[in-house]
Amino acid sequence: MKQFWLQFFTWWNGQTLGTRFYTWRRGQFVGQDEFGNKYYRAQGPLIDRSVGTERRWVIYVGDADASRVPPGWRAWLTHNENVPPSEDKYQPREWEKGHIPNLTGTPQAYRPAGSQLASGQRPAATGDYVPWTPGE
Repeated sequence: MKQFWLQFFTWWNGQTLGTRFYTWRRGQFVGQDEFGNKYYRAQGPLIDRSVGTERRWVIYVGDADASRVPPGWRAWLTHNENVPPSEDKYQPREWEKGHIPNLTGTPQAYRPAGSQLASGQRPAATGDYVPWTPGE
């Protein structure tokens, strides 16, 4: 019952009931990534032709965090690639980095020296800033 109410009232935790219903009616399962996220494409006529040739979406496992979409799937979702990684035997390029979660708002978030939430002193001003004044 708790899962029903979470789907009914929250959009950040998995999928909503509307997304579940649309996925059940029109969604064609395309593949799954290493994080467990599932990817779909729409079947049948498009609702809005401005989204491209087909509508594509992801159902996240847990919190909806777009940084957890691997580069190959991101390219497919944004129509930069026509073939999904599940059908293409996608190999990441050597310059592509692995997943680093978005830590904003967590105790592990980056806090530079001098930040209100970090310890230490703020670095001294260097004096190289010159403000812009209109008419100069």
